[in-house]
Amino acid sequence: MQTNTVKKYGLESGGMLDTLNPEQYDAVVTLDKALLVLSGAGTGKTKVLTTKIAYIIENGFAFPSQILAVTFSNRAAREMKERLHQLIDGADGVWLGTFHSVCARILRQHSDLIGIGRDFTIIDSDDQMKIIRQILKEVNLDKKISNSVASKISRWKDKAITAHDSRVDETSVEGRIYKIYQERIVSYNSVDFGDLLLYVIKLFRLHPDILQKYREKFKYMLVDEYQDTNMSQYMWLRMLSPLGKGICCVGDDDQAIYSWRGAEVGNILRFEKDFQNTKIVRLERNYRSLGHILGAASSLISKNKQRLGKTIWTESDQGEKVVVKCTYNGFDEAKFVVETVASLRKNNVQFSKIAVLVRAGFQTREFEERFVACGLPYRVVGGLKFYDRQEIRDIVAYMRLIYQPNDSLAFERIINVPRRGIGSAALASFHSVATERNVSLFRAAKEMLDAGMLKPSISKSVGAFIHLVELLRSKKTLRPAEIAKFIMDETGYLAVLNAEQTIEAQARIENLKELLIALEDFPDLPTFIDHIGLVVDSCKNSTEDVVSIMTLHSAKGLEFDAVFLVGWEDGIFPHNLSIQENNLEEERRLAYVGITRAKKYAYISYAKNRNVYNQWQANAPSRFLSELPDEHIRKVKV
Repeated sequence: MQTNTVKKYGLESGGMLDTLNPEQYDAVVTLDKALLVLSGAGTGKTKVLTTKIAYIIENGFAFPSQILAVTFSNRAAREMKERLHQLIDGADGVWLGTFHSVCARILRQHSDLIGIGRDFTIIDSDDQMKIIRQILKEVNLDKKISNSVASKISRWKDKAITAHDSRVDETSVEGRIYKIYQERIVSYNSVDFGDLLLYVIKLFRLHPDILQKYREKFKYMLVDEYQDTNMSQYMWLRMLSPLGKGICCVGDDDQAIYSWRGAEVGNILRFEKDFQNTKIVRLERNYRSLGHILGAASSLISKNKQRLGKTIWTESDQGEKVVVKCTYNGFDEAKFVVETVASLRKNNVQFSKIAVLVRAGFQTREFEERFVACGLPYRVVGGLKFYDRQEIRDIVAYMRLIYQPNDSLAFERIINVPRRGIGSAALASFHSVATERNVSLFRAAKEMLDAGMLKPSISKSVGAFIHLVELLRSKKTLRPAEIAKFIMDETGYLAVLNAEQTIEAQARIENLKELLIALEDFPDLPTFIDHIGLVVDSCKNSTEDVVSIMTLHSAKGLEFDAVFLVGWEDGIFPHNLSIQENNLEEERRLAYVGITRAKKYAYISYAKNRNVYNQWQANAPSRFLSELPDEHIRKVKV
């Protein structure tokens, strides 16, 4: 077969292939087997994927349109496209995109065969939540369970479980809502992200001729981050190539850290059982990190039993040993991190090349406070800064209103938080009266209530809110931590979050408990109000050269010259829930991901004492610390 592509690098006679190491070369040129490329951290998996696609096209093994390449994020898909176009012309025809975008493309062509109009719309998570809340209201159920219901529906779809599947208990709240929700979005001629895969699976099952068409169309299928596939994605791939002909899956079982969102590490572990005529190529040569960092990471991950096995190595220098720092408490830990960051900057390490990695979002607060106090620039990646988070801003707004009832911005934020039936129409009337009389929104609402200007239903809610604010104001002389705790209890804010029973709600609860700890540092309400204004203002003044603070999950796929891995104590990392559920292997993989983000310097820290949920406790050092080999670490005591 001949192609009309322009040969940029002469792949057929060497060229770009000459830049590959032996294992990468083997992965690129192997086309006659179901191939699993076990790609360790920093071993060049994207280079292998793009070079393999170019190699297939350049040598006439397939036309671009006969190649399917799927990944998980739009960012990864864009990066692959950019690299591919640098390698070869004529690659536009490759079916390259996310699982969802590829399935949407297939569904657009055949949706009428399964009763969906081709002009269907794809709803996002916000639209999904609106529909679920609407349904809960119709069936007289509390809207506060909407997050848990949405999460359950998404998990069912990840597992390829439809609303009418026997595994869905239709007598349960989630099962009932799932059925109504699915009927509702069908009536809207809409699909959500989970449906994109489920409907294509349904299409393939009901129309074997269509399935056969795509099996014949795609001579080669390349899958990125295979360890992150869920059951629906796995089934879709197996249907397209049941025996594994033409399949190349690239992934790392040691970096499987997303079971909480439906990923199943078992998909990559049973690759050799799933497909015929298989081959595994291990990419173990690391091009990112220095020797001691890799040695520590490899030793740690070797303790996992559920893995296919590989050992990453480098030809680079050993570099600095991984520093393991013991601190007296959380404040001292933050102080150690910030002082070390300042020292690194003096040694010409840019702030943007430094990251602080936490296990959970609530941990960022102490580090943010310390960065602000020392005037060092930072940003929170993959999430909001601590004092910008919704739940923190809500409680702070209540505290501002206690301090100053004429604070109309605070009033507007929390008048209906938690929901108390005071909607936009009522708020608009408050604004109108406030403007007319030149008073605050709180004063306007109170005057309208006293004058009988409100509808009975609104009047009752506004009266209850004003009474609540006055009750809260009676506590304004208490210490800030006591005030905040009183707010959380009296408003029902914590009760609403506890009722949701979702991962997101639990994270918000942890943030609120961290706020209570932060408030212990302030003697009175005015001092805290002044502090919060200064902190938020200083956070707005930052440059691009900033230290990144993020969770370990958010750090996957990134790299930095220096990485700080903080809070390595049992109960924090590994997380207490993982210890209780005996799910330590995924936590260990998360530790491996964290260490291998570092190129030159890695620092691991833990505290002897830590204020957790407003109580001092002495946590045991993380059990992972004992799994780090002495030859690769340098211990620094208090």
